[in-house]
Order: sequence, then structure tokens, then C-alpha cells
Amino acid sequence: MAFSLTILGSNSAIPILNRNPSAHLLTVNERLFLIDCAEGTQLQLRKFHIKFQRISRIFITHLHGDHYFGVIGLLNTFHLLGRKEQLYLYGPPMLKEIIELQMETSMTVLNYPLIFHLVSSDKYNLIHEDDNVTVHSFPLVHSVPTCGFIFHEKKKEPRSYAYCSDTAYTESIIPYIGGCDLLYHETTFMHGMAVVAQEKFHSTTIEAAAVALKAKVKKLVIGHFSARYEDLQPLLDEARTVFQETYLAEDGEIFQI
Repeated sequence: MAFSLTILGSNSAIPILNRNPSAHLLTVNERLFLIDCAEGTQLQLRKFHIKFQRISRIFITHLHGDHYFGVIGLLNTFHLLGRKEQLYLYGPPMLKEIIELQMETSMTVLNYPLIFHLVSSDKYNLIHEDDNVTVHSFPLVHSVPTCGFIFHEKKKEPRSYAYCSDTAYTESIIPYIGGCDLLYHETTFMHGMAVVAQEKFHSTTIEAAAVALKAKVKKLVIGHFSARYEDLQPLLDEARTVFQETYLAEDGEIFQI
């Protein structure tokens, strides 16, 4: 059964020419789950030849623009293309209000059912389960309420993927992500900027790698890079001093889990 991750966006708040802000696409047995949806995500879906009408669920970690500004555009594109299949949107409570206000202002009535699931950012919680996978949310430490997600495959030898969006360094997430096959952990800064990272509730290369090591995950993917870094190799090298099985989340990269 297919279980793979496609990186659609790897940069932090400001996009640059070769790096879009945050968005990941997880494929589980031909089902497509979109995790975060920055501005420009639907262009990335087209660029990487993804049949995005097959997306059934969208998961939003928090309400900073570089993680959800692409949602309204994608929803509208689905509408213009005549989508009929229902779409599930998981995210903070105010996301529902924001989307409904935008729809009301533009006098848009979607062709398809849009079903909201409000996600709490203060506890570990089962938010989705089907024949192939379970999805849990868990709290992260950021300047606004933020959650991560972990996807567990349902089979004899289950695979798992954990997505740790914007967060300061915290070991509180280790019980939720421990032993997972692939961990994505934000790495906005190199460790020389640890003070800045702490002030902005972000993580450094060394901190992300330390979490991966202590959680005993199999592979770590780092992303959410500050636009100050044109060359990402130093970030990768620094993370690998702590956790060797570290890889860069570069736009278009596919990880088989």
C-alpha cells in the first residue's frame, strides 16, 4: 500500500523563487491528505502533477498566514472545476469563521459539501479514522495555538508520519511521535540563532535533531527554512551532527515511508 510524502512548500513566512511556504501532501493507499496550505499551494500541486481533486481532507496546524492563506483559493478552484465530492477541513475554530466570511463576502455557494472539524490545540486527540489510517493532533509550543499531526497506518507492520509545524523546542511531543518512521520538524534557523528562535517560538537545526534522537524516530525531515538561507546544506550538515538520518524538505521531494 502506498504511503508517501510530497513536499509542496519548505520555506517559512516569505516565499522565495525555489521554495514555497508550508504545505505537505501525504498519500495513503491512493487517498490524498493535504497538511497545511500556504499561498501558492495549488500552483505547487499543478507543478508537481498531482491530481488535487482527489484530496479528501485538509489539515491546518495554526492560523499564521504561511500555513493557511492558500485554503480559500484552493476551495474556490475546486468549486470552479465543478467538484461534487465532500471535502473535510480540520483546523482551529476560527478557521471556520474565516472561510465562511470569505465565502459570504464573495457571495460564493460551493458546489460541494465542506465539512469543518474543529481541532483543539491543547491535547492529544483522535481527529480522523478510516480503514487505512488514524490521525491524531497534539499540542505544539508557538506564539498562537498550534498543533501537530501524526498519521498511523492500520496494518500488521504500520508506518507512521508525524508533522511538527511551527514550534519552540519542546520534549513534551516525544510521547506522541516516539518511534515514528518519518518525522517532519520545523527548522527555521541554524543553531547560532538559538536566541532568536526561542524569542519567535521556532526551532533550530540542533533542536529538531535532538527531538528526533530522543524520540527514536527512523528519519527526520527538516523544513520551514528562513528566507535568509539560500544554501541549505549548512543546515543539513549541522542537524546531522546530532541525528544522521536527517534530510531536507525541498519543494518537489518525495519520501517513501
